[in-house]
Amino acid sequence: MKPIARRWQQVHDWFFSGTSDHWLAVLRIGLGLQLVLYCITSRADWLQMFTLHPGSFVTRDLTEALVTLGSTLVPRVSWFISAGEFIGLSEATVLWVVWSVLLAAGLCLVAGIFCRSAAIAAWFLHLSAIKSSALLSYGVDNFTSIGLFYLMLSPLPDHLALDSRWRKWPPNNVQLQSFWQRVLQLHLCVIYFFSGLTKLLGSGWWNGESLWRALTRPPFDIVPSEMLIRGKYLFIPLGLGICLLETSYPIFIWLRRTRLIWLVGVIAMHGAIAALMGLYLFGLIMAVLNVAAFGIDLFRLHGKKVI
Repeated sequence: MKPIARRWQQVHDWFFSGTSDHWLAVLRIGLGLQLVLYCITSRADWLQMFTLHPGSFVTRDLTEALVTLGSTLVPRVSWFISAGEFIGLSEATVLWVVWSVLLAAGLCLVAGIFCRSAAIAAWFLHLSAIKSSALLSYGVDNFTSIGLFYLMLSPLPDHLALDSRWRKWPPNNVQLQSFWQRVLQLHLCVIYFFSGLTKLLGSGWWNGESLWRALTRPPFDIVPSEMLIRGKYLFIPLGLGICLLETSYPIFIWLRRTRLIWLVGVIAMHGAIAALMGLYLFGLIMAVLNVAAFGIDLFRLHGKKVI
């Protein structure tokens, strides 16, 4: 076999070597739980986030106008409101219908019922919601949308879903299972590498200023300032440790001997962010993506090389 053909075969085997669907079960259940918590925590402010308030500076019209500058095809909540008005539904009624369907989609994903339809509906409705409230969104919304995108395209249902157990559906294509897990793994490597590189290019992570600002900026200033002042000498080593953890993620997460260390380190980092800044949904989605991408493989290494 020629060298080029042999290399191509190795790449093909790496992407399509076949794997179990345990990672997909973790992704499905984790994202479903993420959506349920998102709906619960946003319920009190749901109408305020998406209804039109003429006296408010940040309105849905303003946010959606900024979004459409990039593309007019980006889904938005106003699409549903316009459709509802066409059949005589009020704006508030349509918004609650959207909230209810999104919650139902999350519950279906957790249970594994109507997995494909629930994943598509969840991705489209969640993307519409975060784009129509883009000025109020942050990283957790983007990562949830990324996870739902991969879930929507992956070969559902997994063997733990009720769809698979009740309907006795045959196992899905293991090659596609492997392919989408590989794509998710590579995507996370790119995200962490450039996140760490961006931090290293600035001075804030070298002198601890970025950590100080993150922990003292409302509404994330959960830790009392007195405690932060006492531990100020930890900011520089912690900041550099985070940069090292992220930039080296694409290397050490693949190696069999260091995968567990880097996986635990990354999840611990996000857990600390959740505890110290109150970003619990952000910590949850990052843990779900990392465990689905790399955590499941730890249980089936048993002396086999990862790369």
